[in-house]
Amino acid sequence: MKCLSHLWPGLFVLASVGFGQTALAHPDIEEFAKTAFAEQPVTVDCTLEEGTASSCYKITVNYMPKDLDIGPFCPATLNDAGGIWDWTGVNAKLYRVDGAFLGMLDELGYSFFDEDGTVHTVDIATERPTVDHACINVSADESVEITMLLPVTPVMAGSPRPLGTVSKVGVALDGVPIFSDAPSIQQTGHMPALDTCGGHIDPGGWYHWHATSTDIETVFEKQGVAADCALDQDSAALFGYAFDGHAMYGSTEADGAEVTGLDACNGHIGATPTGEIYHYHATDEFPNLPACLVGVQAVGNFSTTATAGVGATRAGADGRNEPPRPGDGTSGQMPPGFSEAAETLGVTPEELVRALGDPQAGRPDMSAAAKALGITEDALRATLPPPPDH
Repeated sequence: MKCLSHLWPGLFVLASVGFGQTALAHPDIEEFAKTAFAEQPVTVDCTLEEGTASSCYKITVNYMPKDLDIGPFCPATLNDAGGIWDWTGVNAKLYRVDGAFLGMLDELGYSFFDEDGTVHTVDIATERPTVDHACINVSADESVEITMLLPVTPVMAGSPRPLGTVSKVGVALDGVPIFSDAPSIQQTGHMPALDTCGGHIDPGGWYHWHATSTDIETVFEKQGVAADCALDQDSAALFGYAFDGHAMYGSTEADGAEVTGLDACNGHIGATPTGEIYHYHATDEFPNLPACLVGVQAVGNFSTTATAGVGATRAGADGRNEPPRPGDGTSGQMPPGFSEAAETLGVTPEELVRALGDPQAGRPDMSAAAKALGITEDALRATLPPPPDH
């Protein structure tokens, strides 16, 4: 994992002087849409990742907002246009998922369609892929609720927390969770297509963003993508709050001016409607989200009532499958106890497994894994379940 310390000396200067109170702002629950919550947010005691006792806003939302119009994701045939995908191989860029894009992938050895032009589509929540390459279109589970914790008072971390694949980023003002990059086709063989606002449904059945959706058309314009998002677009608007409590804005300042003086996480102290505070900005490239988080998250800050996927608390129940895992393109199983350990450590099960590395390669480097997760080695060793032969 790339070290970021040499990229943002300005942020270390700010941290060294305590990031004065004028530079920090509390998440404002009043900024959220009235329809965002399944129940009214409350303030609860929580523990931050570095062990500090704190207070957090406890936010509970439904599987998706009632009036949110989502899709399309996978096209039915090569003659149709689906959502979008950030292809990271040869000819890397953001694409509309259509016949031209799928034809290019076919030439590169990734065949997502039959001879008659029918696109391979699979709902991985209820069925296993039967082909090497399929477009993933997950069914929703309307019963799911999601619970998230936001620190009432942001606390700066000693060093930035990089965001890898499917890392927790934050929550949008509409109540939709925000995550970093989705798994690549090269990792799983399959494509969990995003809709034209940059979101899709998790294997647990709930919708989430992989982009700053209210400023995604800035990205489309720069990268020449023929797509439109149904949401109102405003490059200067507040989009949501990161899980460290800092605000996330679009790609321009509140007055529409160009953003300057950003650190490696794409944040800075600047003018906002609530004053001069530290906040993140969207980028004009996909994914248009922070590359890292500067603050400390709460332990156990993301859980769902879902039976699969990120944050699942009833994994394996009711017949929903876990998502395809990197390596073999097929659905895999999380090692026993790992979901619970990840929740205790304040990371996703995927982040924990990734940090520990391939179990076939031998014992994991616990020191390196702890560093990658931003925790102490002692905390990691104390929380991991014992090996099966223990």
